[in-house]
Formats: sequence, C-alpha cells, structure tokens
Amino acid sequence: MQDFEDIRPYQDHEVRPVVDSLLQDPEFSAAIARFRYPRWYSWFPGIVGKIVQQYLKRETSHVKTIHDVQIIIEHYLDKLIEATTTSLTHDGLDKLDPESSYLFISNHRDITMDPALVNYMLYHEGFSTLQIAIGDNLLKRPFLSDLMRLNKSFLVKRGVQGREKLKASKQLSAYIQYCIEQGENVWIAQREGRAKNGIDRTESAIIKMLHLAERVKNNSRSLAQTINALNVVPVAISYGLDPCDEFKAEELHAIDTVGKFEKNENSDIQSILAGMLGDKGDIHVAFGERLQLDNEVTEEEVAALIDLQISKNYRLHPANFFAFLELKPDQQHRYQLTEMFNLSEQELARQKQSFQSRLAAMPARLRPYVLGMYANPVIAKNN
Repeated sequence: MQDFEDIRPYQDHEVRPVVDSLLQDPEFSAAIARFRYPRWYSWFPGIVGKIVQQYLKRETSHVKTIHDVQIIIEHYLDKLIEATTTSLTHDGLDKLDPESSYLFISNHRDITMDPALVNYMLYHEGFSTLQIAIGDNLLKRPFLSDLMRLNKSFLVKRGVQGREKLKASKQLSAYIQYCIEQGENVWIAQREGRAKNGIDRTESAIIKMLHLAERVKNNSRSLAQTINALNVVPVAISYGLDPCDEFKAEELHAIDTVGKFEKNENSDIQSILAGMLGDKGDIHVAFGERLQLDNEVTEEEVAALIDLQISKNYRLHPANFFAFLELKPDQQHRYQLTEMFNLSEQELARQKQSFQSRLAAMPARLRPYVLGMYANPVIAKNN
C-alpha cells in the first residue's frame, strides 16, 4: 500500500482528522453554503457560511469511518436524484456476483454523477461500493481533494509528461490491480474527459494502462489474461437530458472556430454543480457482461469490445430522437415514438416542445452541437 500513498483514498483512521480539517476550512463551508442556499448566500455570505459550518459540525459529529461518510453522501444523493430526475433505472446487475470484485468501465458524460450513479446502484443491490478514479486536474482546491478521497476516490495524475507520465500510469495500473485483488470494486471512465459530442469511444490508452503493471513483471500475463483477471464490466449510462449540454457545446464550438477551448479556474466547478443540480430527466444505468477473452487481443480490440456493449446497452430517450429527426427529417417514418416510449401523443408533444424550447434558449451558434450530441447515440445504434 505504501506504493500508492499519494493517490489512494483515505482510510478509516484518517477520516476524523480530515473531517475536522474540512470543518475549519472557510472555503469548504462557503462552497456548501453556495450549493445548498445560493440565494441566501448571495445576500449574506458571512452569516450563511457560519450557520452552515455549525450545521456541518453537528451532522458529522459521529463520523469516524469511510462508511459513515458514505451514509451521509447517500442521504444527499437520494434527495438529489429525487429533485433532478424523472426516473432512475438499471439492469444487468443480476448477472454479476456481489461477492466478486469488478472493474467497471463506463461511458463518460458527467464528472461526478457517472460514478455516483454506478455506486448508488451497486450499493442498493448489495454490492461493495466503488473505488473511483478521478483526475487530479479536477481537484485544484484542497477541500475538493479531501472530499473525493473521503468517498473512496483515488487520483489519476494528469499533466505529467515523459518518464513521469509512464511512472504515473504504472502506479495507476498497479493500484487498480491491487484493488481488484483485495476484493474492491473499481470505476474508471472509458476515456480521459467527457464525451462532449455524445460519441462514446473507449481510448485504447486506457486499456494499455491497465496492462502496464503486468508488463514490468517477469513471466507477466498477456493482455487477455489481465483483462480477464480484472473482471472488466462495461457500463452504459444514459441521461434523458444533459444539464451540461450548453457548456459542452461552447467547448466544441470554440475548438471548431479558434482551435482550442480555454478553461477558467471555475469551469470544472460549474460543470460539476450543473451536472448535479440540473434536470436530468430519465436516467438508465446498464451493466454489461464481464469480458471473457479466450484469444490474445490488442488494446484496440478490447476497446472495441467495450464500445460494442456500451452502444448495445445504451438506452435512448425521446430527446435523442427529437434531435436526430431534426437533423434527419427524412427518417421520421422509421420511428413511432409513442410506441417506443409508451407515451401518449400529448405527452410526446409536450416533451418535444420542452426540448425545442431548451434549444431556442441557447445561442444559435451552439444549437447544431447540442443537436449532434443528442443525436449521435441514435446514429451509433443504427450503425
């Protein structure tokens, strides 16, 4: 475990000191106050921050273990799901064994909600909660790093180059392998960064990283053997609506027009909060089948197998078809949406009008990108 000191989550004996440190951090209290009481905080930041700090001290007075932390998080996640989703469903977990450990590799649409939803489903179906891979570029504020590591997140080092990058990848690979061997479930995204265009593709570099820890050993396992040993399970997460669709469109537009998108220091925080607090409609989490490889494969072939399951299991929503048919009106005859989604004509019309109003509220330059990100999952299913 000493090899992973700088990336591992906190352990039970570290929880209370970290919680106490957070409670003394005014930036942490201010962030929670802005999150919970945005209007009041804008008027009386000092007073509201102090009230929230005292409330947090009372609510966390009993917290001594990671489990205690996760019980509190689960309580808030329950409320968040109720407030921001129309429905939350899942399938596929009946094919997995709660006594086994798995490496869940999912598509990546939301910074925090993707792993949170996978974790939520596992917890409620009697599986162990996840160790979650998160890029350290998202944790520029110390309190964010502490919060994530209290919730069993481990750090993926971004921004390192050359030998340091290789060293970090080997360490990450070894840590994931260690977790699986210790009976821990692990989540990692299929790619670095969210799929802002709605196209879910596993980066072969992720697969290469998973094998790095083996490649440095004598008599190392093959890639196929490594994937089998890690119990890789693809997961497809689909949101009826993406609270960050306009933010993502801004980034895509900037890349197309000026060649790059410049984040400011609050960009990731804004995306995290929007993803948590925004309307998400119906959400479905589809757990695929464990990869079992009999023959030797390449990293690209493993990535393609993951993509195949994610595309197959991805549940489409009405908004996907509204966007697709806006771009491809000649395909209208192929889809009877009332039957596909078991909706009345009136309800379908209401949802379509709501989606069109959502688009109309955005700058015209961004609408093609938003239509594309919603339509692309339909196109992927058709290919």
